[in-house]
Amino acid sequence: MSEEQRHWLLKVFQPERTVASLPGAASLTEEARAALLGLDPDYYSAELAKLARGVKASARMLLAEPDMGAMIDRLPLRKDARIFALGDSRTSDPQSWAVILQELISARRPDDNITVVASAVSGDTTTHGLVRIGEVLAGDPDWVLFFLGLNDARTQGPKPTKTMVHHEETARNLAELRSRVTSETGARCLWITPVAVNENQVSQHWALSRFGVRFRNEDIAQVATAMHGFGDPVVDLFQRFDASSLNEWLMEDGLHFTQAGQQRIALEIVRSWCELR
Repeated sequence: MSEEQRHWLLKVFQPERTVASLPGAASLTEEARAALLGLDPDYYSAELAKLARGVKASARMLLAEPDMGAMIDRLPLRKDARIFALGDSRTSDPQSWAVILQELISARRPDDNITVVASAVSGDTTTHGLVRIGEVLAGDPDWVLFFLGLNDARTQGPKPTKTMVHHEETARNLAELRSRVTSETGARCLWITPVAVNENQVSQHWALSRFGVRFRNEDIAQVATAMHGFGDPVVDLFQRFDASSLNEWLMEDGLHFTQAGQQRIALEIVRSWCELR
């Protein structure tokens, strides 16, 4: 595999998350995780460390920006607050916005003991979210940040006739997720819309094309629209990341975010979230 291919695998797939529900998942060693990705264990360990350093660098860059510290201070989070980020591969990424968010809060508000937990599995749809929401609720959340639904809009094959989840079912799934959170906990919901993709790059990518993965941005827009239907706060990244800026933030697959892209998402979330009370 090329360096680009190995980097892509590390960013997109986390074997320990995929098998998390199995009895032996907790004993899955780093060497075993590397083997599942077809990577050398030493390379795997070194590259994960490099990705972690990138997260810290992103947090430092953001905190150096004017007003960022003040925005972190204004986030509506009590001491000991628990934040859960429910998502897919754009959140399970070792450099994801959720990991950067934890670094930002820990650096700026170290005495508040605020935790950000990424509950995310590559490829998950909102239907998978209905299965995994139980582990979020069991964690006694104060906030649940939903960055889920992109894979609902995914299609398979050269001439697809349907998305993985119909947009009407996506809306029902999102409503059920919200109902579970609001009826079973005192947590608040923050919805983060999926971002558009580069359709041509997705369909031609060396890995995604093997499985016939495709997206249409018009289908992704339906997911974004559904998130506006609850009266809850929404961070509309679909609108903020327009087509002209996608190449700046997306990896070569046209789908997943570079470190800079994840950093930008963290910024947009903080910028909107800090205005809430």
